[in-house]
Amino acid sequence: MPLASARTRLATVSALTAFGAFASLGTATAATPALNGAWGPFTRCPVDSPTMLGADGLDKAPQCVVSYAASGSIKLGNTTVITGNSNLQMGVVQNSDGSSTVVAPASGAITAASATVPGGLLGLMCPSNIPGITAICKQLSDAKLNKITATLESVGTPYDFDQIAGVVTDQTIVNIPVRIRLENPFLGSNCYIGTKSNPIVLKPKNLNYPSFAVERFDGDGSANEEGEMSRLNLLGSTQSDTSFAVPGASGCGLGLFGLIDAAVNLKTGLPSAAGKNNLTLNNTQTYLGGLFAPGTIAPDAGKQLARNWHSAVN
Repeated sequence: MPLASARTRLATVSALTAFGAFASLGTATAATPALNGAWGPFTRCPVDSPTMLGADGLDKAPQCVVSYAASGSIKLGNTTVITGNSNLQMGVVQNSDGSSTVVAPASGAITAASATVPGGLLGLMCPSNIPGITAICKQLSDAKLNKITATLESVGTPYDFDQIAGVVTDQTIVNIPVRIRLENPFLGSNCYIGTKSNPIVLKPKNLNYPSFAVERFDGDGSANEEGEMSRLNLLGSTQSDTSFAVPGASGCGLGLFGLIDAAVNLKTGLPSAAGKNNLTLNNTQTYLGGLFAPGTIAPDAGKQLARNWHSAVN
C-alpha cells in the first residue's frame, strides 16, 4: 500500500465504514478465529475467495476491511429503532482503473447485536380496527408475545461504490440493498420489511471526516515499522442517509391473508417514500489492512495476503 495511493485507500475505508451501519439491527454472530497483533480486527476477511486470491498486486490489489460502531439509529416510516453493536467485514480488490470489487465472507458480511422494536407488537400494529387484529392486540399484555426483534439482512451485492465519496462529505458512498426481518410469535417466520426483489437501498454519506493513522506490521501481525503489511485506521466519523425509500411489510402473520401486513403498514406508515426515513451511525471505527507494496509481490499479492492472514491465526 504505497503512500501515493493514500487518497484511494482512504476513500475505500471511509466508504466501507458505511456498511457497518446497516448491520446494527441485528444478525446472528458466527464463531470467528482470534488473530495476532494488528490482524486482530480482521477475523472474517475472505482472503481465500477466488477474487482475492487472484489479485496480482499490479492491476488488482487485495485488502481486508472491518468497520463497526457501538450505537446509532434507523427510522423507517413512523418507527425509530436504536441500533447496537455492528461489525462489517469484507475483502476489497482495488482495480487499476480506480474502481473497487467488494468480496463478502461466505457466511455474510454483517454481524450485529439484536435490536428490539420500541413498543413491540402493540406499538407496531395496535390499536387496530382491522378484523382479526383486535383479538391479537388484546393478548399482548404478555411481554414475550409483545416483543419484536429486528434483524437486517443483505439481499444483494452492494453497487455504485464511489471511492472519492468516501473521503468527502455529503456524497453517496455506496448503494446497499437490504431487508429487515421482524420476529414475533404472531408475525410468523417470514415477516419482512423489504424483499429480495424490492429491497431497502441504503445510500450512506459522511457527515464529517474521520481521524486516521497508518501502522506497519509483519505478515503474522507482529508490530514492525518496516513490515510488509500496513493498516489504515479511520476513527470517529458519523454517517447518515435520508434518501432511501422503505417498502411495506410482507409475509407477516400466521395465515391471516395479509391482515397483519396491513395492520403493520398502517400503524408504521409504510411504505415510506424517500426523504421520510433516516439512518445515523455514530463514531464509526474502521480498519483497512493490506500489503504495503503489493506490486512488489506480483503476480501473487492475493496469495501472499492469504498466507499472512492464516499465519496470524492463533
